Amino acid sequence: MDILALVERIGEAPAAALLGLLTGIIFGVAAQRSRFCLRAASVEFARGQMGDRIAVWFLTFSTAVVWVQGAQLLGLFHAADARLMAIPGSWSGAVIGGLIFGVGMVLARGCPGRLLVLAANGNLRAITTGLVFAVAAQMSLAGWLEGPRNSLASLWITEGGHNMNLLTTLGLPDISGLLIGLAFAVLALIVSRRNRIGAARLVFASGVGFAVAVGWVATFTLAQVSFDPVAVESATFTGPSANTLMFFLVSDPVLNFDIGMVPGVFLGSFLASIAAREFRFQGFEDESNMRRMMTGALMMGFGGMLAGGCSIGNGVTGASIFAGTAWLALFSMWIGAMATDFLVDQRGVRAQAA
Repeated sequence: MDILALVERIGEAPAAALLGLLTGIIFGVAAQRSRFCLRAASVEFARGQMGDRIAVWFLTFSTAVVWVQGAQLLGLFHAADARLMAIPGSWSGAVIGGLIFGVGMVLARGCPGRLLVLAANGNLRAITTGLVFAVAAQMSLAGWLEGPRNSLASLWITEGGHNMNLLTTLGLPDISGLLIGLAFAVLALIVSRRNRIGAARLVFASGVGFAVAVGWVATFTLAQVSFDPVAVESATFTGPSANTLMFFLVSDPVLNFDIGMVPGVFLGSFLASIAAREFRFQGFEDESNMRRMMTGALMMGFGGMLAGGCSIGNGVTGASIFAGTAWLALFSMWIGAMATDFLVDQRGVRAQAA
């Protein structure tokens, strides 16, 4: 795609939204068909299993790292220009927000990306929970929860006025990021083989990671040809969900990458579910289930904004460029999710067994 020609034809803002739409469609189709979900992977790990959900997550993660680092080596993308790297990161936000997000992810039975995919498949629980998440994210961005978020985030921030690049800090060569991604890919294929995961699902799991690389390269290229500043970013769902919500509520909405990406994920997942004949309406099981999922959505909205991103924004997109706070937030999300599964869900199973 000639992005310069696209910008000259339709303008910078519509071009950004169109690139977001393309990235979102790829993500939505791949996530729906692979059943990618960090919550499911963390629950498997918490229960001592190395099942198919962990294999899919590892493959998505490794594919994103390989594609993004490969693009950087080819000069198609520069991680230093990414918005995540150009601003100070919050270590305290990564830890506290990551833990809160991990707890909420288990309570809500899915991360924001997974909820959006399920919503497009007719899951009414996911639609309701996703809306609560978006409202909580907006409140944390510029509402009643903005003050507490800023206070917690300012406790410990990165030095130098920008985020930390782990590879640069450790003095590793440029190719080390690609090699780390390949190592994770080998691990993913080993776990996939043990779980006898089919080739199609492996391809779609890789597609989620590929979508992240598409977003990075597309926004980076757009930034090079645009007159006005353009944020170099990729798939994430905390900020974009809040921005998309406000896009439909204000009188003068502004088009950007986020506004295209969220509907793109919904559209891609919807089309994939129709093609696979998996679209069906589902509601809440009972009142307690509804309370649990809404509580989880509130925690994810605040935790994700505090951590600087969700399980996709930190765990795949941010980690693919080796942003220090993203890796710490991802680790904290895993800890929060596993602890919640052990203390809440596994305790319920143990109680029934007794």
